[in-house]
Amino acid sequence: MPNLIHSHSHLFLLRLLLILILTSTAHCSKLTPRHLPPLLFTDATALLAFKRNADVNNRLHFSPATRGLRFCAWEGVVCNGAKVERLILQDLDLRGFWPPNTLTRLDQLRVLSLQNNSLTGPVPDLTSLSNLKSLFLDHNHFTGSLPPSLFFLHRLRNLDFSHNNLSGSISTAFTNLDRLHTLRLASNFLNGSIPPFNQSSLKIFDVSANNLSGAIPLTPTLLRFPASSFAFNPNLCGEIIRVQCRPSQPFFGPAAPPTAPLGQSARGHGVDGLIRQPYEKKRRDRRALIIGFSAGVLVVVCSLAWLAAAVRKQRSRSKKEGRSGMMAADALATAEAAAVMRMEMERELEEKVKRAEVAKSGSLVFCAGEAQVYTLEQLMKGSAELLGRGCLGTTYKAVLDNRLMVTVKRLDAGKMAAHATKEVFERHMESVGGLRHPNLVPLRAYFQAKQERLIIYDFQPNGSLFSLIHGSRSSRARPLHWTSCLKIAEDVAQGLAFIHQAWRLVHGNLKSSNVLLGPDFEACITDYCLSVLTQPSIFDEDGDSAAYRAPETRNPNHHPTHKSDVYAYGVLLLELLTGKFPSELPFMAPGDMSSWVRSIRDDNGGEDGRMDMLLQVATTCSLTSPEQRPTMWQVLKMLQEIKEIVLLEDTGELELRTTDSMS
Repeated sequence: MPNLIHSHSHLFLLRLLLILILTSTAHCSKLTPRHLPPLLFTDATALLAFKRNADVNNRLHFSPATRGLRFCAWEGVVCNGAKVERLILQDLDLRGFWPPNTLTRLDQLRVLSLQNNSLTGPVPDLTSLSNLKSLFLDHNHFTGSLPPSLFFLHRLRNLDFSHNNLSGSISTAFTNLDRLHTLRLASNFLNGSIPPFNQSSLKIFDVSANNLSGAIPLTPTLLRFPASSFAFNPNLCGEIIRVQCRPSQPFFGPAAPPTAPLGQSARGHGVDGLIRQPYEKKRRDRRALIIGFSAGVLVVVCSLAWLAAAVRKQRSRSKKEGRSGMMAADALATAEAAAVMRMEMERELEEKVKRAEVAKSGSLVFCAGEAQVYTLEQLMKGSAELLGRGCLGTTYKAVLDNRLMVTVKRLDAGKMAAHATKEVFERHMESVGGLRHPNLVPLRAYFQAKQERLIIYDFQPNGSLFSLIHGSRSSRARPLHWTSCLKIAEDVAQGLAFIHQAWRLVHGNLKSSNVLLGPDFEACITDYCLSVLTQPSIFDEDGDSAAYRAPETRNPNHHPTHKSDVYAYGVLLLELLTGKFPSELPFMAPGDMSSWVRSIRDDNGGEDGRMDMLLQVATTCSLTSPEQRPTMWQVLKMLQEIKEIVLLEDTGELELRTTDSMS
């Protein structure tokens, strides 16, 4: 017994010493992990060490003055006892790097999400995170290769490294992770071949938009995934994507120009650096061409002058008429040949200048430093299917000769704003084309020449939210289940909040037909941030489109704002809850609206309270006064609180049922 008491006292003293060390860090901000003895390194100090290097904008409210286990209440931190079990630090605009020996000290960590930030540098050694099940690092700026330490984490189920700057190959060791459920590696600079994944557990897989090559292995697992999981890899082939493997045959055939290696980033030369030379270099090339041509012409003229002088001198000396005539004929032939040569050089120069001008104004410009995976000529030759006409222009589905499908929006030149010049359009596309988020349809490329302007997006295979809600106008719409409403509402709020918070842009044209359903039926916003380029007009809108307009923007002189986007979101949420077209939604007091919606959803009894919470969000967003509407970030928080409430209710019901069954 004395030994037991003695050991407990030692444990108490050790804990007290740990608390003193945590407190002392408030007075010594330069303390780093390597200054701490290994036995005294706690989860709290690991989080503080990570913040010092990864949070240069001070977005994380982690304080070294926090006492005891109160660090478990820090934003994004979920503990089990004194150990961090989940760390969710996403959408916080973290700018810095992930230093080694910080978060990797959280040895009980199950879930780590740093997605949608701006972290740079390599991913550190993860070997010590032996309990990690889910790792989400997507939509950052991580560089280097995929960390080999991943293959020691045999409990891993979900991995997302998409939308980073990672390079190197995909190791065959991935096939040994037999619990892997999700693997997303899209939009990086990965090369080499695809390993023969054959885990029965693998349900979500995406390696698109890399520089992978070779035949895709025909394993039962990989055969389950659509061609879109492998798209935008110019050198891939195989049965899955229906491209015949020919070692000497380029991906787009011999007529296509060679594409730049995906690993060479175009960010140093602007958005279009991969597919055309910078403007200043073209000017230098053109100047050099003109100078060279002028020098050539000068040499020819001087030669002709010297030759003419020689002929005159020879003629005065020569007494033989035949010889004189022969030399004159030779001189004339030489002069004619020089004149023909000069004309050919002029025509060649003119053709080169014309080709340079066409290349300058008539090329597809790929956004966000992506490689040119198809050309304008290939796009124009592809089969086109009309998808619809809207207030901004006409939308088509284009199928290229390699069976790649894209969505092409042809902007209406008559609706372009007067200020939307060529330079303004380019700058705006560079900004909007850089938006990358799971709930935004990626804008891949654009084109403009004279009055023609095209915007190319990824094709979404599952249609629009409008079609999901309303189906055919001839059939009676049935409102979606409230859980589907909550999922879609959160997806749209995530995308819209990203546009508002991270980029300070405005969508300006949010409606259910501009929300598409991705491969996993996630809601993705499209046609975003284009309204600033158009002339505002409400006269050519149908009743449903006009219903999305906030009261303050119904005057053509008032442009969309963040708060008008929130209003449109509120109308969209009402449309989602009721299954009614926006033009059919009545203006009612909140209480009356609740009764009306409940009467429409009479087949969803038992879920009234949950539906009412969503309805309250919708009516708050669609208030007449913009000042009374919440921000999209606040809307997102409301939806997440609803999810937490529902989760607690469901957990309580489950526990109650378990108790009843046991009794």
